Amino acid sequence: MKEIHDLLNKAIRELREEGLEPDILLVGPNFIEYAVEQLRECRFKIYRIDELGYDAVVADSSYLGQVKRASRRISVEPLLVENEMWEEIRKLEV
Repeated sequence: MKEIHDLLNKAIRELREEGLEPDILLVGPNFIEYAVEQLRECRFKIYRIDELGYDAVVADSSYLGQVKRASRRISVEPLLVENEMWEEIRKLEV
């Protein structure tokens, strides 16, 4: 999904603009399911955290837990809901 790629890049860009250097991804099992290709391309350390579900956290490990703005949480769940909605709309079209 291109949208997931865009979400990851946006979170990384925002952290870098704040002077941080993101280097890890904490990802839920459902996020992995939909973002396998993007995770393969990523050069960050990746840790699976079951509690995150459909979410992922992009973070600078040097500041994680010390500075609130050292991470960004993203989710694929809203994208899935949106895609399902568009599929239903397409089914209605004749």
